[in-house]
Amino acid sequence: MAHGSKKVIYLALMANAGIACAKFVAFFITASASMMAEAIHSVADTGNQVLLLWGMKKAAKPPDAQHPFGYKMESYFWSFIVAVMLFTLGGLFAIYEGLHKLAELHALEEAGERYSMTHPEVAIGVLLFGILLDGYSWLAATKEVNRLRGKEGLLSFIESSKSTEIIVIWMEDTGALVGLLLALGGVALVLTTGNPYWDVYATFAIGGLLVVIAFLVARETKSLLIGEAASGEAQDAIRALVAETPGVVRLMNMRTMQLGEDEFLVALKLEWDGALNVEEVAARTNELEHRIRSTIPRARYVFVEADVYDPGKAAAGA
Repeated sequence: MAHGSKKVIYLALMANAGIACAKFVAFFITASASMMAEAIHSVADTGNQVLLLWGMKKAAKPPDAQHPFGYKMESYFWSFIVAVMLFTLGGLFAIYEGLHKLAELHALEEAGERYSMTHPEVAIGVLLFGILLDGYSWLAATKEVNRLRGKEGLLSFIESSKSTEIIVIWMEDTGALVGLLLALGGVALVLTTGNPYWDVYATFAIGGLLVVIAFLVARETKSLLIGEAASGEAQDAIRALVAETPGVVRLMNMRTMQLGEDEFLVALKLEWDGALNVEEVAARTNELEHRIRSTIPRARYVFVEADVYDPGKAAAGA
């Protein structure tokens, strides 16, 4: 991962740790359900950043006998675990907290008592503090995303990106910022309308938001975990290199698989000119592999197989 992306993770880690502490203090003072949901959300986000850093450390290990292609996919695994934590500690807990607060309000109504939020100014102050910190973290993450995607559209970049860490951080920060605004809106509506159920509605909205973000993160990381192809641009570059190689009659097949943010595997099946002898095919194969690695450094593992074209197998999709 680029240094800038790693810096964004550390920034988000410090911001979320500080916000989580402030939110817990505010919850104990105000007993706001949305504040509790936001506090757990910040704890989950803090843990997620620790997991992403751990995944980066594990992914940096060199290949060995047990893992000959290295450990780069560790980063995808830990990003998937982050999605699970967002879903459980973030989304499901917020929904549970909303249900718990709803039952509490019903119990007060049955007892003929009226709910009142204590020290709402504390909740508002903490939420505004959180918006400032999370907003700064979100701007840093957005700047890094914009640097990496260039002129590519945001949605297209998220779908095609092979770097899950920066995508996870950006989506987390986006969810955190929107969640804070929802919590602030819930508290403000409780104060202006006197209806305590706005706090519950805000809590449910925060939970739903985190569930959606968790689903999107899980979908992207799952695709990479089960073996996503290299980018179309990289595949086109490889086809061009094969086409300009003397003696190649046909590119029969090409398979690629992303192994990490900055490397992938490519396997080629080629038909060579029948006039070439074994030594010539071997020499040109080695030269092609070298050119692919030199032109596309991310193509770390290149395997080329010689074969004879069979129209029947080709028609059957073999």
